[in-house]
Amino acid sequence: MTALMPVLTSRWANERSWTLEAYQAAGGYQALAKALTMPPEEVLNLVKESGLRGRGGAGFPAGMKWSFLPKPDGGPRYLVVNADESEPGTCKDVPLMMADPHGLIEGAIITSYAIGCHSAFIYLRGEVVHVYRRLLAAVREARQAGLLGESVLGSDFSLELTVHAGAGAYICGEETALLDSLEGRRGQPRLKPPFPAVAGLYARPTVVNNVESIASVPWIVDKGADWWKSFGTETSTGVAIFSLSGHVARPGQYEAPLGITMRQLLDLAGGIRPGHELKFWTPGGSSTPMFTAAQLDVPLDYNSVSAAGSMLGTRALQCFDETTCVVRAVSRWMDFYAHESCGKCTPCREGTFWLRAVMRRIEAGQGKMEDLQILEDIPKSIVGRAFCPLGDGAPSSLVSSLRFFRDEYVQHIELGRCPYDHTASYLFQVVTP
Repeated sequence: MTALMPVLTSRWANERSWTLEAYQAAGGYQALAKALTMPPEEVLNLVKESGLRGRGGAGFPAGMKWSFLPKPDGGPRYLVVNADESEPGTCKDVPLMMADPHGLIEGAIITSYAIGCHSAFIYLRGEVVHVYRRLLAAVREARQAGLLGESVLGSDFSLELTVHAGAGAYICGEETALLDSLEGRRGQPRLKPPFPAVAGLYARPTVVNNVESIASVPWIVDKGADWWKSFGTETSTGVAIFSLSGHVARPGQYEAPLGITMRQLLDLAGGIRPGHELKFWTPGGSSTPMFTAAQLDVPLDYNSVSAAGSMLGTRALQCFDETTCVVRAVSRWMDFYAHESCGKCTPCREGTFWLRAVMRRIEAGQGKMEDLQILEDIPKSIVGRAFCPLGDGAPSSLVSSLRFFRDEYVQHIELGRCPYDHTASYLFQVVTP
């Protein structure tokens, strides 16, 4: 399998692809018209049958997640689209919403119809103002065309769709912290259970799904579950957007069936930048254990990556060549997680603080050999004991870097400086390209 498979990205290059006119000319909203002729439970079962797994990181089956909602009791239920793209290296949802906002909106309408929701939200990072404006314009177009509001396409179904800009906190990518933020509270994770499917937004049944997950729904409804299952693997069906960044010749978004390998994607991206070779890479962003060249042939699907010792996550494939100091890279990631910890639970709040402090000490050439044992012990007090997945993911790159590149940490300690720069001081070290 070497060919790309543009599905969600197939309209990105169309002229003014973000407009309703261009979207409908490319077949947009046909899936919605089809869905409205089907019973809601049939649409839900179609998504469940397709095997679509959440594209936001955890990879939980989307249709199964929808089916966890309790039976209607006459009260409201909600759909919340998680567009709080914050994972370092993850950059697929923003271009999707910029180039094809109506694809997301159509998916949100179909999903809302399937779960019996009449009020849906798109929760977006506040920094991406250009995306926020584009989504608002697309929602306005859809409303004027009778695709939102009362009697969608003349049917008995009605839906209000709200685009909400958050304050830009990484923690709000966690679904319950997102819900608290959407309700006007400080973004912090909630104790689970109850899960959002039972008591989510405003304590009502709620489905929270990633942008790419929801944008995949119209394709499944339009072309069928068997068509979707014809791509990918048995346990990881369909296509997905892989974000290649870092030291590659042609970084960007590559949409391909799940199960493609990193070696194949690198070939499509022109390989590592000329004159250099791959040192390490992340399969799902900095909160997933890193891989080296030894894992280039691991199929990029949820089960295979997990079996190899990491997580597929958001498919943020960050590539680093031999000029990269792994200690410096991990230290920057620890800075990020210590800064973004919401502080609600002690293991994460204190653990990330001390990991950052020890990493900075080693990078500054002031580390001791016993610091390596500290770096191995602290994650054991965080993982599985934190309130939300931030604590579980924060030490992942550190733990895996110690497994693959322990000698580099030792060099920093024994030399009293970064071995990648023999002249510059700690504050002004520059890696020579």
